[in-house]
Amino acid sequence: MVAYKFINLYTKNHNVTVRSDLVGKEKLKIGELAEITGITKRTIDYYTNLGLLKAERSTSNYRYYPQEAIVRLQKIEEKKEQGMSLEKIKHELEKENVEEIDIQEIRLHMQYLEKEVSTLLEQINNKEETTQHTIKQNISSDSVALMQSLLLLIT
Repeated sequence: MVAYKFINLYTKNHNVTVRSDLVGKEKLKIGELAEITGITKRTIDYYTNLGLLKAERSTSNYRYYPQEAIVRLQKIEEKKEQGMSLEKIKHELEKENVEEIDIQEIRLHMQYLEKEVSTLLEQINNKEETTQHTIKQNISSDSVALMQSLLLLIT
């Protein structure tokens, strides 16, 4: 019998115990995923066929799952216990994924705006006082409010 060392991973409100020899591996075979989560390979295969889980296939047709599949399976099981259908669970998980993408896009846009505001402020500071006054007069109150909000968020 092989003795395994277990460690706890804390990810997004979930506590998952994982064998330490699996931590840091990029992909998991279906058997490893089943062993870690306590969910049968048959069930994992069923979830994959329904589109609840994503697996990559190797040239030898093995399924490989990302580490995130551990938490995703835990979410699926929790939602099932709450009485949700697999179709509804799939919809909820897809919605979460879209929201995460939207947040990333907003962050990227905010970084772009931060650079623009910094450049503008630098240009204004390098101008003569009369030019500064003219520039400030031509900026709408909405733009000023947006810049102030961005500066608050950034700092």
